[in-house]
Amino acid sequence: MFSNIFDTHAHYDDEKFDGDRDEILSALPSLGVSKVINCGCDLKSSVESIKLSQKYDYFYSAVGIHPHEAEDSSYEQLEEIQKLAQSKKCVAIGEIGLDYHYDFSPRDIQQEFFKKQIIIAKELDMPIIVHDREAHEDTLALLKKYRPKGVVHCYSGSAESAKEIIKLGMYIGFGGAVTFKNARKPIETAASIPLDRLLLETDCPYMAPVPFRGKKCTSDLIEFAAQKIAEVRNMQTQDIIDIAAENACELFKIQTE
Repeated sequence: MFSNIFDTHAHYDDEKFDGDRDEILSALPSLGVSKVINCGCDLKSSVESIKLSQKYDYFYSAVGIHPHEAEDSSYEQLEEIQKLAQSKKCVAIGEIGLDYHYDFSPRDIQQEFFKKQIIIAKELDMPIIVHDREAHEDTLALLKKYRPKGVVHCYSGSAESAKEIIKLGMYIGFGGAVTFKNARKPIETAASIPLDRLLLETDCPYMAPVPFRGKKCTSDLIEFAAQKIAEVRNMQTQDIIDIAAENACELFKIQTE
């Protein structure tokens, strides 16, 4: 069994965990999971993330408004997000960014909320957790303009675009998608980026890796993404897990034991 797994992007507040949340979260440390960051997508889920971080010692939280929720959110809620971000175990502003695949919120509103939350993060000296789906050009432009710390999670862009993101001092997050059959871009990126810029994540309950596609994902399944990355880099899986955990502690200012 692998150890020291740091899941930098989870959604255990999701309703898919309503029936077995406590059972799963109580068991994860015995499955090699040492740390989890639970990400908010709106004000309600951000509050729930804070609560989970208070309940479980190995849990941390991120708070933010996802691009899908931007149209139905308000500037007053952003003020609440800023207050929540100052909670003891909140380590990032996220999940924030742009999603041009679904376009559930108008793009100008997505961009406005993304910009405002980057500014909040910079004011609080916190990293951001970025959602970028089919919005690579605009995402990169805003990152270059504001130059926050943080990670682009569930990376789906090209290896060349990743180099531009890394030049800004940011990290790249990889999860179950690197195990998918059509994962050419994520695999090329995972194989080529500097090791000190690599993070591991699940996006659970979504994005379960092969051979668990279509099932509810949990943090211990990170090992399958780590195995794939280790394979393409000709490394040991545990080494990838350890390096990613060290990187995460560095970015999110979490002390190692």
